[in-house]
Amino acid sequence: MAGFAPLRETSSPGIEISEEWSVAADTISKSFTSLAPVVFICGAKNSGKTTFSRYLLNTFLPKYKRVAYLDTDVGQPEFTPPGCLSLTIIDEATPDLTIPCLKTPLRCYFFGDVSSKRDPETYLNCIFALYDHYSKDLRVSSKNASTGPAELPLIINTPGWVKGLGFDILVDMLKHIAATHVVKINISSVRKNLPDGAFWLDELDECSVKLVEMTSARKDSYNRSVLVQKEARLIRELRLMAYFRQCFPSNMGITTIKELSLALASLTPYEVPISSIKIRHLHCEVPNSEVFYSLNAAIVGLAVSYADSQSLPVCVGLGIVRGIDTLKNVIYLITPVPQKILTGVDILLQGYIQIPTGLLQVQGCVSPYMSANVVQTN
Repeated sequence: MAGFAPLRETSSPGIEISEEWSVAADTISKSFTSLAPVVFICGAKNSGKTTFSRYLLNTFLPKYKRVAYLDTDVGQPEFTPPGCLSLTIIDEATPDLTIPCLKTPLRCYFFGDVSSKRDPETYLNCIFALYDHYSKDLRVSSKNASTGPAELPLIINTPGWVKGLGFDILVDMLKHIAATHVVKINISSVRKNLPDGAFWLDELDECSVKLVEMTSARKDSYNRSVLVQKEARLIRELRLMAYFRQCFPSNMGITTIKELSLALASLTPYEVPISSIKIRHLHCEVPNSEVFYSLNAAIVGLAVSYADSQSLPVCVGLGIVRGIDTLKNVIYLITPVPQKILTGVDILLQGYIQIPTGLLQVQGCVSPYMSANVVQTN
């Protein structure tokens, strides 16, 4: 297929796309279904799920022009900061398969943790809501009346937690999502892999899904030659720093963590009236007397509620609470979210996503959190 050749010529250091992977992506792309394909990618940690999902995304784009991407890995998401579950529409290829990039999702929920284990029910509810939005509103859309409806395929990337509760969550996801293909990537350590076959079905259930089982492109699960494995916490912190770097113009000379720290510390924050928002703590209860103490210097999800109280609040971005003035009854907030969107935010969601350590170590500033200069949001 012509779509494969450019990928082998890009500067993706250490990436090896095996013939097995190429054939699988090509077969899925060319397979006939009544609607656009829905591809569910699963497997153990470090098996290459994200790399394959990026490769498959690039394979789909020449045919479909636009591809939906449902990210269920709150620890290391593809297009958003950590702690988010999102549905993103992609219309351009990823030139380097090793580098994730930040994009504005079509819909996003702030889960507020890097693992689903604290609240698997809410985690699944967020994923089901994202998938249902795709299935009901997006899978076939009227792109142009003259050219007819445009099909929108979906790629679903999953975390590598495939044992115990993680396995149960994966099964629940598969039972709710009407996948056309399930890609299961195995590593050399057999005990760490998912069970053989359609593991999510009961014995008497018929499997109408095309199951694609393949081996990791890495040489083995212990001595990896494809990617140097970085410590997960460091990756999350770098992603958060990249997100808040968006508070400044791209041509502004911020190239180090120290420069970003100083820039954020001196940035004029928004002034948000406490009376205009609700504060919701995720996965824990905080006494009323401690609410503002817990919020200070915290990363929060900026959410918009629906009139329907049963709907999940949609996250429009993240913010850093720089300070709280209880006398003025305001919260000082830093965020790259545009002001016109920020004015619609009526909920602050606090979970367990913390400010990167490097951003807290600000030198030469009176306070890294508080500023006398503020911007009114209303």
